[in-house]
Amino acid sequence: MSGHARSTPVKTRRTLVTAVAALTASALLGGCGDGDAQGTVGSKGTKNTINISPDQHRIRGKKVASIAAKVPPRIRERGTLRLGGSADASPPLGFYATDDKTRIGSEIDIATLVADTLGLKPDFQTVSWENLFVGLDSSKFDGVFSNVTVTEERKEKYDFATYRLDDLAFEAKKGTSWRVRGPEDVAGRTIAVASGTNQEKILVDWSKENEKAGRKPVHITYFQKDTDYYLALQSGRIDAHFGPNPTSAYHVASAGQTQVIGRFSGGGGQVQGKIAATTKKGSGLVDAYAAAIDHVIKDGSYAKVLKRWGLSSEAVEKSEINPPGLPKP
Repeated sequence: MSGHARSTPVKTRRTLVTAVAALTASALLGGCGDGDAQGTVGSKGTKNTINISPDQHRIRGKKVASIAAKVPPRIRERGTLRLGGSADASPPLGFYATDDKTRIGSEIDIATLVADTLGLKPDFQTVSWENLFVGLDSSKFDGVFSNVTVTEERKEKYDFATYRLDDLAFEAKKGTSWRVRGPEDVAGRTIAVASGTNQEKILVDWSKENEKAGRKPVHITYFQKDTDYYLALQSGRIDAHFGPNPTSAYHVASAGQTQVIGRFSGGGGQVQGKIAATTKKGSGLVDAYAAAIDHVIKDGSYAKVLKRWGLSSEAVEKSEINPPGLPKP
């Protein structure tokens, strides 16, 4: 779920402002006072630092025989779990460490915990977003842990075991007292958003609702480059940016110049969006994934992973297999 915005809503929860996050990290590491050469970003002297070095001290799990037995024999015998991930840089989900070659992030950490629980060695392979699904279709991948949102359209071809909420966030300049809880709170405001995304659709619908109620419409604005969103925020040219919550959470933690002032489901008011381990329908793996995710939730390792990447607010209480997804466009 990284890279540029896609034109269809079912794909856009993977849309992150990747260049912004990457720029933030590189700037911080370059001596702006909030990072260091050892590979951390965040505010010095506080607990709000994120390790982005290749030495991750990753949280690991242990094999649970009863759960491992749910894995199809052909995969158990192979001993590896072939997992696809998007090659795009999408902090904090999946991106390159300070050595520019080691993949790190919350999705890699969660997938590793699942593989550990299943008694398998994770074999990560990074490809373009479209090729994640090609890899599943051809059985090149046993699964994908790459911020994939459950949608009704995708459920026709794939099985899902959820592990995180799919949320969007309004991000504004630090110190603002303004909060967004619904359409009336953005009436007359200037909001930046990526074109062709779920969040754009939500804003457009809210703007129409405001006008119908006699309120001012939303002034929706777009930029050619993702990095311009945050520059516009600091200069006061926009009131807020509306985008994926993981991107906002990472930027808030790493740069310390903004704050989240409202969070909403990636599915808008229709359904709570959910991120899931994705496997080819009928592969026989979805039950194993769900059981492994439930196990790491119960033993606390899952919560530790989300906390270290600033995503605790997107935690789920249990894994659901093929729950209601975002509706077809």
